[in-house]
Amino acid sequence: MSGRLSDYDYDLPRELIAQRPPERREDSRLMVLRREQQTIEHRQFVELKMLLSPGDLLVLNDTLVVPARRFSNDGAIEFLFIERVASRRWKCLVKPGRKMRVGATTKIDNVTLRVEEILPEGERVVSLDKDVDLYAGGLMPLPPYIGRESDEGDNVRYQTIFAHAPGALAAPTAGLHFTQQILSEIPHTLITLHVGIGTFLPVRSENLAQHRMDAERFFISTEAANKIDNAHRVVAVGTTTVRLLESAKSRGGTLLAQEGSTDLFIYPPYRFRAVDLLLTNFHLPRSTLLMLVSAFAGREFLLRAYQEAIRERYRFYSYGDCMLIL
Repeated sequence: MSGRLSDYDYDLPRELIAQRPPERREDSRLMVLRREQQTIEHRQFVELKMLLSPGDLLVLNDTLVVPARRFSNDGAIEFLFIERVASRRWKCLVKPGRKMRVGATTKIDNVTLRVEEILPEGERVVSLDKDVDLYAGGLMPLPPYIGRESDEGDNVRYQTIFAHAPGALAAPTAGLHFTQQILSEIPHTLITLHVGIGTFLPVRSENLAQHRMDAERFFISTEAANKIDNAHRVVAVGTTTVRLLESAKSRGGTLLAQEGSTDLFIYPPYRFRAVDLLLTNFHLPRSTLLMLVSAFAGREFLLRAYQEAIRERYRFYSYGDCMLIL
């Protein structure tokens, strides 16, 4: 097991980065990885139910992506509003940063924003001259590798069909493949982890032990905790669900209803206590998401599967295909 950043790299042809979702959510391909046999199968997402066993429970993240992307009136400054920290203060990312030093001002609609503070990772704390919801009128914060502006279609397709709790800056993309019909045929429960920017920030240290994740807020209901504790096998839908379940499960093996935050960073070697199977999309090289899946599947086996996915022309990242790790 490697704790070096350079061991989680691979080359991906740009044309395999999905720029739009498939025509129907369920039209994605599904690569199946069997860890014990070290085998790879090529299936379709609509076959998911046939790959599960009686008593298996899907656990899905019901966070809802907020339209957090805004532009200044003159179009010169792009904002990603991370969270409201007070009635008239927001934490945000800005581009280009050189135009928004401490004291700089700009306008969005009829609201004046002033930079009050620059945080260590470059985020800005801005004050507003009016108490307004800046998500109103905002755009979906599509990942940078989707090389286009978001449109009306993304307002629907960059949300899961079960999204309920507002607060995410990115979609839990493994859940994007589900339709109401597919979900109705598989036992499932919902938990909440609000995906923040920390999940996607680059790992800058070659030594993974030196990387620190930003905390992300979560919630698990009593009903969900009971279902998960009584499941034959827990099928985590997405890496965000894995991080939440692994953070919340007690050392004694019990999952309790709770609310809090987690900064858990999972990378090899890691002993999983809460998750038995994983459904996940394909992730960026050198990302914390790829490291988490490597810990679950085994790094060498996973990277071999990624090379096969490239040869087989799978679609990668948020709007791309997925894999089930058994």
